[in-house]
Amino acid sequence: MSTVDQTRELAAFLRTRRERLRPGDVELPARRTHRRTPGLRREEVAELAGVSVDYVIRLEQGRGLRPSPEVLEALAAALRLSEDERLYLFDLARQRPTSRPEREGPAGDEAGPLSRLVLDLSPLPAMVVNHRFDIIAWNPEMAGLMLDFGSLPPRQRNSLWLCMLHPGLDHFFRDRERTVREGIADLRASWAAHPDDKRLADLVEELTSGNEEFARLWAMRDVRVNARGQKRLRHATEGPLTVEYEVLAPLQAPGQRLIIYRAADPDSQRVLDAVARAC
Repeated sequence: MSTVDQTRELAAFLRTRRERLRPGDVELPARRTHRRTPGLRREEVAELAGVSVDYVIRLEQGRGLRPSPEVLEALAAALRLSEDERLYLFDLARQRPTSRPEREGPAGDEAGPLSRLVLDLSPLPAMVVNHRFDIIAWNPEMAGLMLDFGSLPPRQRNSLWLCMLHPGLDHFFRDRERTVREGIADLRASWAAHPDDKRLADLVEELTSGNEEFARLWAMRDVRVNARGQKRLRHATEGPLTVEYEVLAPLQAPGQRLIIYRAADPDSQRVLDAVARAC
């Protein structure tokens, strides 16, 4: 049984995406009449998507509709959805397009052999997470940089849980708000792709009820799957550093991601070298 109320979530997602747009964003002429609500009007979305206004209203009210793939494509184009947002929309409607690559299925709690080999051989901080962001494997360099994952109860070995609720990481992320925002946007994509995963739903419920920042950002319904980027960190003893990260998806372990950090500049490399020597 699905743990995600997909009809209600689809309705809320469509409303938030409509409200973030202005007529100029979609090449519609600005009208002089006063707008009582932010963003596009429903009739403007209907016009852009080629559907009736009543249909848009019923979708946004969660009145049990199951839009076809063609309607979803039209809505995605009308609302200027990113590719990640588009896949999220299709996941909520249970209409994932077969012409696009499938998101990875549910992952186990053990890293695959290829990821284990990379962890054993890599001098760079690296870890493996599953679709819930559970940290299921790591090398000594990542533990030395972040914290000793092995000392934590298994339920706390989750990158978002640690970021939001672990007091020892309050100052680890120097750009914490951006890190949190991107992590939540990534988690939301996974949440929609795995609507039957009760453990994932329980994690979202725990973070929503236990952290006001998470609850506020979760309600924004941003969706973005992170593949690479930068993080500004602060090691407990070695000081600040900036890392570039890459997220790899091993074909041998569907649903898992291998995350590797590398130094973004010489000063950061010196910090990572010091961390590695201490391992």
